[in-house]
Amino acid sequence: MPQGKPENVPNDGLTTRQRRNRPLLMVHTGDGKGKSTAAFGLAIRGWNQGWRVGVFQFVKSAKWRIGEQTVLERLGALHEETREGGPVEWHKMGAGWSWTRKQGEAEDHARAAAEGWAEIKRRLAEETHDLYVLDEFTYPIAWGWVDLDDVVATLRDRPGRQHVVITGRRAAPELCEVADLVTEMTKIKHPMDAGQKGQRGIEW
Repeated sequence: MPQGKPENVPNDGLTTRQRRNRPLLMVHTGDGKGKSTAAFGLAIRGWNQGWRVGVFQFVKSAKWRIGEQTVLERLGALHEETREGGPVEWHKMGAGWSWTRKQGEAEDHARAAAEGWAEIKRRLAEETHDLYVLDEFTYPIAWGWVDLDDVVATLRDRPGRQHVVITGRRAAPELCEVADLVTEMTKIKHPMDAGQKGQRGIEW
């Protein structure tokens, strides 16, 4: 894409403006660090454009708070006070979980994930947000807690101009196929390789 211009322009009958403003389905996957970080950066950009931002986070603990949550919630409060930017909602789905599942909790986590996806589907149908961040959403799909075919069909056929970004390792090929943008984060080197644990300002 030299100078930001596409090398090929499809003969789809759309104007340049129409093609530029199509809603995107984006997937950030791979074993490298930065998938969620990039998605939250996109949310900040969206807020600056006045978009209605909805973050739906599937994490290890519903009590665990990351730095981006504080920033985006403060931006949402700023919008309420001054009308600058756009509204922001941040939701932790159910009791919370992550790719490091705990023994004996799969049924509860599966139920929470299914309920979370059902809520996202309702919001997509109602066109509630301009940007949806589905953080670590590849995991409930991979574990069968959320139906892959339903996810693909719902996101492919969503109405209006709603952007969606999904993060997490091992994104399903079917999801990548229907997505407009897929980025794979590849780990080349990480501090954990040298025995260093996560630190403030870098991991949270």
